[in-house]
Amino acid sequence: MAGKPNSRESIVDTASKLFFKQGYHGTGLNQIIKESCCPKGSLYYYFPEGKEELALECIHRTKLIVADKWNDVFEKVPDPVQAVRQFIENMADEALKSNFEGFIPFSFWMAVETSAISNSMREACQSVLADWQHIISSRLLKEGLKKQQADETAEVLLSMLEGSLILAQTNRDTSHILLISKYAGLLLNEVLGRTQT
Repeated sequence: MAGKPNSRESIVDTASKLFFKQGYHGTGLNQIIKESCCPKGSLYYYFPEGKEELALECIHRTKLIVADKWNDVFEKVPDPVQAVRQFIENMADEALKSNFEGFIPFSFWMAVETSAISNSMREACQSVLADWQHIISSRLLKEGLKKQQADETAEVLLSMLEGSLILAQTNRDTSHILLISKYAGLLLNEVLGRTQT
């Protein structure tokens, strides 16, 4: 069936937007079906186990999208301090462009809300955060940091970023994200033993 790949993509696109905007519990399958303009049968064809299976796909997709953004910024910006700051500032730009619609930190609906629903979802969220942390840590290892310090620094950076995204969403104000960009730079320069400029 020629239309099936588009139907699946439309379902996942719509579900991702709704989950990020309304959370897992606030989003129903009927709303996803209606807003994706796909027949009910298509949703159950692609996701026979229903809402949880669809949410797992959305979590996996978010993992890949954000991982690509991290990899892209590290590839384009040679200095890791500037690369991390650029990534964070890009998040602020995205928040403004979307007027904070559908702009919810990963930890807000996925890692916190869904991890209480099932072990599968909790493990999927663990995998996402571990993957992002690994990307940052791997880049810091190339700067000569030892593995433990690189891992800890990456964890702190992700925690700072996710926290700033929650504040930004709550206040609809990107200054929280930009503040973290500044302090991420200070932290990285300190960890890397660089003189502050």
